[in-house]
Amino acid sequence: MSSVVEKFLRYVKIDTQSWSPSDTFPSTEKQKDLGRLLTKELQEMGASDVRFDEQYGYVYATIPSTLKEGNIAPVLGFIAHMDTSMAISGKDVKPRIVENYPGGDIVLNEALSIVMKADENPELAALIGKSLIVTDGTTLLGADDKAGVAEIMAMAEYLLAHPEIGHGTVRIGFTPDEEVGGGVDHFDVEGFGADYAYTVDGGALGELEYENFNAADVTLHVNGCSVHPGSAKGKMKNAILLAQEFQALLPVHEVPEATEGYEGFYHVDGISGNVEHVDVDYIIRDHDRDKFEEKKAFFLKAAEFLNGKYGADTFVVDMEDSYYNMKEKILPENAHLIDNAVKAMEMEEVSPLIIPIRGGTDGARLSFMGLPCPNLCTGGQNCHGKFEYACVESMETTVKILLNIVSLYSEG
Repeated sequence: MSSVVEKFLRYVKIDTQSWSPSDTFPSTEKQKDLGRLLTKELQEMGASDVRFDEQYGYVYATIPSTLKEGNIAPVLGFIAHMDTSMAISGKDVKPRIVENYPGGDIVLNEALSIVMKADENPELAALIGKSLIVTDGTTLLGADDKAGVAEIMAMAEYLLAHPEIGHGTVRIGFTPDEEVGGGVDHFDVEGFGADYAYTVDGGALGELEYENFNAADVTLHVNGCSVHPGSAKGKMKNAILLAQEFQALLPVHEVPEATEGYEGFYHVDGISGNVEHVDVDYIIRDHDRDKFEEKKAFFLKAAEFLNGKYGADTFVVDMEDSYYNMKEKILPENAHLIDNAVKAMEMEEVSPLIIPIRGGTDGARLSFMGLPCPNLCTGGQNCHGKFEYACVESMETTVKILLNIVSLYSEG
């Protein structure tokens, strides 16, 4: 069993699910269990400056430069997140390797009749003959992003075991709470000390991403007036119906289920309340900054319009930007990050697949914190669900791609 697979199988068995309702950072203490294990492993393999942030849960380490005196290379960082999604349990993960996948459906759990169907996962056809790591159908797998964690750790182990390989200083960072949007809230960018970095948090082998959504989180507060329904005429303002009226003002075709590629959306993500008061959670997304600002302005205009109809402060909007499109920080000045990633993939006969992220990464926020940071593949797919899987050969190749990137930046 390869080093990256052995590490991955060990890491996914540690429950690191983050939890957005929490008011702590990290949102769950159990994420630190993996952080402490990674710290110990990094120390044992001989990494330098290994540090576990007991307060916030970050892990930092250095692979020192092996270049001869006088040779200079930029300090390169690799970052992955330790937490898993809230969407489905990450406790008691039972990974299984399907060796030499023959094609067709994969029975994950015969007793519970849980089957990953080939016709619903057409990308499986390209993985016939490969080995796939799957779940037992009762939890997610955790490839998002423990595959990235394992790949970075395997890269570090290889470089530290082969000091004869010339390379510049490499910095490693593992973060908590990425899945709940707080992954770099307390990341020590200055202490990390990298000139450039990559997050290893993508999907299928070859994926390379330097564009992501501009994003805003919104809570719409709807203030109604509750009156006994028997005498409510002319008096009641039903906040539930008012929230529905607001939703009806938003473009029906600009929703996640009707958009793709570079198309943005308004997404109603949660609702709670009663006749007297309703809170509705939205996210607003668009790759284009101007269109993003237009979407936010339209949302505010809809609230203003309805306040004119029903009275001031019937609709109150709390809106906060979450992150921006890292393309602004990657191109053109740091295009070498993409060029070298493409070369690194081509060295392994992998065809780069450059696509926009319909979401965000730690790297997007880091790019605006002064650390340009595009995103690389991991070989994991179907994230955030019981049908999540990782391809062994893709993970092993990703480790080679990381090593190639280090080599390319060490050449001059």
